[in-house]
Amino acid sequence: MKLVKLETFSNQYVCFVRATAEDGAQGWGQVAPYYADITAQVVHRQVAPYALGMECGDFDAMLETVRDREHKFPGSYLRRAMGGVDTALWDMRGKREGKPVCALIGGTSGKVRAYGSSMKRDITPKDEAKRLLRLRDIQGFDAFKFRIGAEVGHDQDEWPGRTEEIVPTMRKAMGDSVALLVDANSCYSPARAIEVGRMLQDHGISHYEEPCPYWEFSQTKEVTDALEIDVTGGEQDCMMERWQTMIADRVVDVLQPDICYLGGLSRTLRVARMAEAAGLPITPHAANLSMVTLFTMHLLRAIPNAGKYLEFSIEGLDYYPWQDGLFTSDPYRIEDGCATVTDAPGWGVEVSPEWLAKSDYRVSEPG
Repeated sequence: MKLVKLETFSNQYVCFVRATAEDGAQGWGQVAPYYADITAQVVHRQVAPYALGMECGDFDAMLETVRDREHKFPGSYLRRAMGGVDTALWDMRGKREGKPVCALIGGTSGKVRAYGSSMKRDITPKDEAKRLLRLRDIQGFDAFKFRIGAEVGHDQDEWPGRTEEIVPTMRKAMGDSVALLVDANSCYSPARAIEVGRMLQDHGISHYEEPCPYWEFSQTKEVTDALEIDVTGGEQDCMMERWQTMIADRVVDVLQPDICYLGGLSRTLRVARMAEAAGLPITPHAANLSMVTLFTMHLLRAIPNAGKYLEFSIEGLDYYPWQDGLFTSDPYRIEDGCATVTDAPGWGVEVSPEWLAKSDYRVSEPG
């Protein structure tokens, strides 16, 4: 069946894509959050002209055609727009076949172990420990990630001494039974990253995310080679050549593609297969409760080199007010520290009609 219509429903933060085939079958996808209204324009200007009229089930051919026709635009916005169409077509296929997406890619429905992922740096170590302990007791998380350093901080902390305080504070509060992960968000030079990494090792931290500016592979590899802790990264990377280099040079120990940033499920599966061949695990980036976390849940239920956990944002409406009312039902209940992929067809979720009615609408059709 050929693709005959692409619709976007967007605001500044979220853009959902609805794809329609010539027989009327439809599916929902999503572009990456943030400046999503800009990405919606890219869907219609740079993806729809080539994707419309192509076979809905030929994911790779469609993505490669868009890539080739828009070869002068190799960056993030085009990949984000491609991902919106790709994820909508996977939903369409799942609904057509009556299967969840995870089953289409070799997996099964079921539970996924999650880590509670904090996005906050403007919080004291004491208050961070208190709120994570509450989530451990209520929702059963046995793993948490918290923030160290400052975002692209040039070796500076969010405030002086915060990192040196929060690491032992979190370990003391959680005890040895909870896995602890940290994210430096491109903060450090290699020398400082290694210094901080040794402190993390001393406190049993198991995951050290993006210690150096993510675009500086040689700096990150220097840290990876110097430490025993798992150094992780890749969330920002959207070009296959970057992934090939990251994997071949073993820049990190754990790869973290973001399905929405990378350009959809199909392209993420390519990265997962390359990583599997190299013996590297995949622990994707999924930092909010739009559809990206749902996409990631399905991926982790299917790939043989799935990492230890699903990233699951613990932030509510005070941090992400735009998450409110996106879906007709809640796909994100956590029980005993796990999220659940249901056996509902496609992604197993429907976008709220009330949310759609308030969004900016655009449509592309052939001709």
